[in-house]
Amino acid sequence: MLAEGFTRYTDLGLSPVIVQIGPIALRWYSMAYLVGIIFAYWWLGRAIRRPGSPLSQQHADDLILYSTLGIIVGGRLFYILFYDQNLLAIPEAFQLWNGGMSFHGGLTGLLIGLMWYARRKGLSGLRIADYIACVAPFGQMLGRLANFINGELWGRATDVPWAVIFPGGGEVARHPSQLYAAVGEGLLIFVVLQLLFWKTDARYKPGFLLGLAIAMYACARFFGEFFREPDAQLSEFAMNTGLSMGQWLTLPMFLIGLWLLFTAKGRRKRVEPIAGGSSVA
Repeated sequence: MLAEGFTRYTDLGLSPVIVQIGPIALRWYSMAYLVGIIFAYWWLGRAIRRPGSPLSQQHADDLILYSTLGIIVGGRLFYILFYDQNLLAIPEAFQLWNGGMSFHGGLTGLLIGLMWYARRKGLSGLRIADYIACVAPFGQMLGRLANFINGELWGRATDVPWAVIFPGGGEVARHPSQLYAAVGEGLLIFVVLQLLFWKTDARYKPGFLLGLAIAMYACARFFGEFFREPDAQLSEFAMNTGLSMGQWLTLPMFLIGLWLLFTAKGRRKRVEPIAGGSSVA
């Protein structure tokens, strides 16, 4: 697990900054959010043209704003409350460019914003959430790739051939756990949900795709945490409880996901399309 014979992050030619002009810098982490939002908008535009869509194009346009705000506010708030309460001070709490976002918080904020909007417009919040759940893993994948490029959130010490020596992680070879997460928490879930959305009638069972996405993420995150080094400020917490904070937060997620999955069939009913398309029994 010592440095000899392993890939050094510094030899990969990576930088957190894409381009910088004076004090203004475009970073990969910010780009991940931007590309994820643009892709979500494009994908949602295609998906709602299928029969039985729970929302119109105008709804989709509005929803992107509410979803983005929910992800940012929820992600930052959860990170501060559960991972680093030192950031409660101002202006640190608002310095998002320095990192510090929680997926669990982002998901919670997203769902709150989505449900609030659906309630205001008289739409089915669960069916809309199913659509959003199908595209969210793509953004998660980009975020984890950005974590790797930033050289942050590295894994535990190991001697596997593909181990990487990260700056700040000492002269120790570590799991590139960010890449594991990009595949398990992002790509894999995204592919499974795409197949179900486009090839089956799963989207007509309110809460099914959302529940599956949540349950799959919980499993991937729980397993992946065994390869990821706990946050420095929470290493003692992990040792005392036997599980990392990320693993504890996935437990209620998994239960909620299972409940949504097993109750989805009972919520299925005749679906009337919002704009165009045919209804489905």
